[in-house]
Order: sequence, then structure tokens, then C-alpha cells
Amino acid sequence: MTRFAAPIAEQIWDMKYRLKEAEGAPLDKSVEDTWRRIARSLAESEPDQESRFFEALEDFKFLPAGRITAGAGTARNVTLFNCFVMGTIPDSMGGIFDMLKEAALTMQQGGGIGYDFSTIRPRGADVLGVAADASGPLSFMDVWDAMCRTIMSAGSRRGAMMATMRCDHPDIEDFITAKSDAARLRMFNMSVLVTDAFMEAVKADGPWDLAFGDKVYHTLPARDLWNKIMQATYDYAEPGVIFIDRINQANNLAYCETIAATNPCGEQPLPPYGACLLGSINLARLVTDPFEDAAALNADALSELVATAVRMMDNVVDASKFPLEAQAQEARAKRRIGLGVTGLADALLMLGLRYGSDEAAAQTEAWMKQIARDAYLASVDLAKEKGAFPLFDADAFLASGAMQAMDEDVRDAIREHGIRNALLTSIAPTGTISLYAGNVSSGIEPVFAYAYTRKVLQKDGTRTEEEVVDYAVQMWRDKFGDRELPDYFVNAQTLAPADHVKMQAAAQKWVDSSISKTINCPEDISFEAFKDVYMQAYESGCKGCTTYRPNDVTGSVLSVSEDSEKVAEVDRGQGDVVYISEPLDRPQELDGSTYKLKWPDSEHAIYITINDLIVGGHRRPFEVFINSKNMEHFAWTVALTRMISAVFRRGGDVSFVVEELKAVFDPRGGAWMQGKYVPSILAAIGGVIEKHMIATGFIAGEGMGLKSDPTAEVVNLGQRPGPACPSCGQYTMQMLEGCMTCSSCGHSKCG
Repeated sequence: MTRFAAPIAEQIWDMKYRLKEAEGAPLDKSVEDTWRRIARSLAESEPDQESRFFEALEDFKFLPAGRITAGAGTARNVTLFNCFVMGTIPDSMGGIFDMLKEAALTMQQGGGIGYDFSTIRPRGADVLGVAADASGPLSFMDVWDAMCRTIMSAGSRRGAMMATMRCDHPDIEDFITAKSDAARLRMFNMSVLVTDAFMEAVKADGPWDLAFGDKVYHTLPARDLWNKIMQATYDYAEPGVIFIDRINQANNLAYCETIAATNPCGEQPLPPYGACLLGSINLARLVTDPFEDAAALNADALSELVATAVRMMDNVVDASKFPLEAQAQEARAKRRIGLGVTGLADALLMLGLRYGSDEAAAQTEAWMKQIARDAYLASVDLAKEKGAFPLFDADAFLASGAMQAMDEDVRDAIREHGIRNALLTSIAPTGTISLYAGNVSSGIEPVFAYAYTRKVLQKDGTRTEEEVVDYAVQMWRDKFGDRELPDYFVNAQTLAPADHVKMQAAAQKWVDSSISKTINCPEDISFEAFKDVYMQAYESGCKGCTTYRPNDVTGSVLSVSEDSEKVAEVDRGQGDVVYISEPLDRPQELDGSTYKLKWPDSEHAIYITINDLIVGGHRRPFEVFINSKNMEHFAWTVALTRMISAVFRRGGDVSFVVEELKAVFDPRGGAWMQGKYVPSILAAIGGVIEKHMIATGFIAGEGMGLKSDPTAEVVNLGQRPGPACPSCGQYTMQMLEGCMTCSSCGHSKCG
């Protein structure tokens, strides 16, 4: 029986991928059962391939995306495709809300979505026939954002959405600055579609027209607009930049589709109703003689694994369910797949190569070329056996930008036999499956941290600590004990941004779709140096660029010291806000106040007790108790008590709780209380808590609570706040491949 490389790997498998009965009893008794389930499901149309599929999955060599690993062979009504780009949004009210319905249906089945909002007329434009002005695409993005929150609250997988807008849309400046409001559009990743013409205008310091249809609404210096994009992402980590002309020029399918959006993490530029199907080769498992002079990646094993992975993923196209029929038709007409890698940084370390060096970039390019070549030849073999994808046109396909660099023997094979899959390669976020595979480095990212300490909640309520160690670092320890790590061991905290871009560009040469990668920038990087990162990405052939620099809105990525230094129990943050790394123990006695609330529709009053903790001479709310004789309220008052108290005990500026409660409305109607309309009993409770916070000096006055809580996060020793995971509560969120991802439980904003 396979032994997991680390306890966290087994926990991820049990929590996310292990098949269980509805009441929780496991049906997959071991991870081998999970592999067998996947192999059997994907070999249903060709049973002779089952053992081959199992061997590819065995020992975590090939890692299908989480949707496949969790859903294949379960008979559940789920899609095995991770993400979708939805249909083109019509510039009409009816069409817009038809698209909203399609988005909701897709997200209900767990699919992340991408949308181009450039097709909606700008704010202030005439709406013919109704004598009104248009509200603009940003207003409809707010509607999408609310829909996503609603889907999430109904118990579905966390919503993930990408919004794009062209750099020449009249509302582009509002789009660029939308995320400066910490409470707005939190369900979206956002990227600007940047054209080659715009980049040339930026370099030439020329004018740039903002237009919709045939009408020019505004002209401004291109460099000014570029600087606004750069300033926003410098300050708020968004929007990202997508070089859309390059994507369309290099697309194998340029002859039959136009791309204007991507999936939420950006590695799959897709046409309307396009879907992304993902899987990764674990390069860290293919290195022989690691850390020795003879260390090498087994090229024959890689070729065999790629061929098997392509066949498996091609079968997924037919095995998967789809939320919409248009998505099914699009997927089967083109059969695009996204085969990528994970563990690249670990594999480079095992070969003694420093991530970001010229040698590492050259090795990465060589590996990606082999994967691309093997994948295309495997797809040709499938075409011989099963036929080319339905929209295949040999001359048009071979004339595409991406195919110009392919070896002539591959081009000849495609010309003679066709190809089964229109696009084959992509490098996607692999945060969760990388943990599942033993904490190998994620995607093509550098090692984030050599090791960190993770607190694990035990069944008896106590917490124990376990060290989570990078796969290559653990291998080094097993081989050499306490010997110091060599100089070529580098991580995301120490790399220069230019080294990140170099590695992304090296891989992009042989990836026919795109790459999800985050370029980590130090907080003190100058604005001019920051802009140079994006220009380097454009000039070196990248299809997009996403950076992360610590900032006030998104917080800082948790810094992990190499000796797994613990965070402070209590630290003084900005101003008088206290940040704590774990809930504080409750003292024997607390000061507090009890308030009586009489709701008109309730026979019995509600009593709200709020107890305070004194930290550094300041009172802050610590816990809440809500009681009533009315048993109708029992379940939700207990739940509310526990949830609010848990939030209070985490620290930070928890005044956002007030605003969230006050915003809740009851569809049955609210009540007038003391001359004010209160939309619900929950809003009334929020008002009581606000009154208490004002009385104790925690907030200055009514309406002063935050709508969101962007700063109530852990403070590491000597560091600024970093975000806590919304799933497991641990302070191990990190920006990886364009998504905030938890290294403790694998939770990701993008999936």
C-alpha cells in the first residue's frame, strides 16, 4: 500500500478526493482505490487501457486536476472540467440576464467562469427606445458578484470568476480601479486585455482612443492609461494583464475562433463556451539519482507518461457531464486539453540548478519542448485510431503561429493523419494536488518555503504542530541529514522578479495555451522597476503577466522563516487594532454588558450579552451571547453566537461584523424601531453590537464599521498582516499561480 509522503498529503486526499458515502463512510479504502476508480472510469470505452492508466496515476506521477480526481467514477452529476469561458454577453438587458442565468447554472455544478465585459456599452451611453443612459459594464459585474456570493452561500464550491475588459473600452479606467474598494467585486479576478497596438502606443508615448462601436468617447495618452493599470496592480495586485493579440495570433484554432477571455486563473484562454480540462505531469517523481552528479530526468519515462496522460484526458472529454449543452458541443468539436507540469522547481533542485538561472530556464524550455512534442505525437496517434477533432483543417491548423516552431516531422505527421486535440498544453495552478502529491513545488512556481509549521486540530479539541516540508528539501534531509542546503536552493521570497519572468517565458515557448504564474515582487520595489516587470513579460513572449506585491487591500503573503519560526501570539498592528495568530484563551472573568432587544413580531425579547477583553489598555469585543425564550430562534441564535464570537477572538478590526449584519434584509419585511427602519432582526442585532462598540470606544460612531475586513489578519514577527485561510483558518495563504492558495488545506480562491 502506498504511503503518503507527508501527513498533510493524506489529509488532503481524505478531505477532497476520497470517495465516501453520503454519511461519510469511505468507499476508497486507500489511495490505490482512488487511482483504480479514476483509471476504470476513464478506460470505460477502452478497458484494455485501465492498467496503463493506473500505472500513470500510481506514485503520483500523473496528477489529473482535482475535479477529475474527485469526480471520475463516482456517478455524481458533476463536471470533470475545471473552468469555462461563458458565451459572449449581448449588449441588451435580456441578453445580459440570460448570460447571468448560464453563469449561475455553471457555477452551481462547480465550474469557475470567465467573461469578457467589453461587449456591454459604457456608462452614460444612450439606451435607445427607453430614453435612459446605460449603467455600464461595472454595474453588471456587481450583479455577477452578488450571484456568485449567493451560489456560495447555497453550499456550492467556492465561486471563481475572471472578468476581462479591452484596453480601448470607454469604461476601462473604472475597471482598472474597481478593486481599490476592498469590499467590491471580491468574487472576481480581473485582467485587462492589452493589444499590440496599445503596447506600441505606450512605447511611443502616443494617443489612445477609448471607443465603443464607431464612437470615440475619449482620447488620452497611452502611457497615462498604462501607468493607471500599473499603479492599480502595484497598489492592489489587480488587474492582471493579458496580451490578447498574442494569444489569438498563436492560437492553433485562429481560423475558427476568437478569444476574448480566460478561465479564472488565466492559464486557459478560451472562446465563448470553451472549457478547460487540466492535468499535470509530476516532474519531481521522474528524476533519477537526485542531488548526485548523474542526476537526470528520465526522458523515456516522461514520453511514456505524456502519451498516457493525453489518452486519459482525451477520454475525459467524452466521459464528462457539462452544465450547458453549448459547452459540451464546444468541447467535443475541438477536444482541447491542458496538460501541464508540477514539481518543476523541485526537479531543478534535484539536478543542482538554481530556479531563475539561465541554466534552469534552458532546462525548463527543453523539458517543455519534449512534453509538447510527445503530446502532439500522442494526439496524432489517437487521430489515427479515433479520428481528428471535428473542426480540424490541416492547412489552417499548420499555418497557425504556434505550429511554426514545431519540428517538421511532427508537422508532417499532423498533415498526413490529423490530430485528435486542437490544443494540448497548459500550466495550471496545482496548489491542492501538489500538496496531495507530497508537497511538491506547485506548477512552474519556485519553492514557496522550505518548511513551515502547521497547527492541526485533533479530535479531542487540542492542537498539535506538524512540520510541512517541501518535497525536494525532505529528500535532501533523508539523503544528507542536517547538511546545509546548497546555494542553488532558492525560494519565492528571495527571487528577483526578473528571474520569475525568465522562467515563465522559457516555458511559454512550448505551451500552446497559457500559464498561470505569480511573479512575487518585494514590497519596496520601486514603481519604475515594477513597470519593467510587465514590459519584460511582453518583450519576452509571455501571454500575460500577474504580479503580487504586499499591499493594504489584499494583505501580505505569510512570510515563513527557514527555521519555521512561530508567529507572535499577540502583536500590535496598525493604530490600535490588535492582530492575533490564534484565538486567545478565555479569562476567568470578563467585563461586559447585556442589552434587551424587543422585535415587534416576537412574543419574547432577545437578550444580547457582549463581553470585552482589555488588550494594551483598550477594550475590544471578545464574545457574544444571544438568548431568548422564543424557541423559534434557538438554532440560529446559537449559530450566530458561535460564529460572531469566533470572529471576535481572531482579532483585527472586527467592526465589519456590524455592517454585514445591518445589511441583512428579511423578505417578509422589517420593522420601525426608535424612528428608524430596520430591515431584519439580524440587522437589529447588528445595531446593538454597534451601539456597544461605540460605547467602549472600539469604533468612533454609527456607520464607522468596515464593510469588509481586509486587515484583520495575522502579523508575523517583524511582518505586516497576512491573510488567514477562509476554509481552515490557518495563516498559510500564499499567492500562487495567480490565486490566493492555502498551503495547509489546499483551499484556493480559484478552485
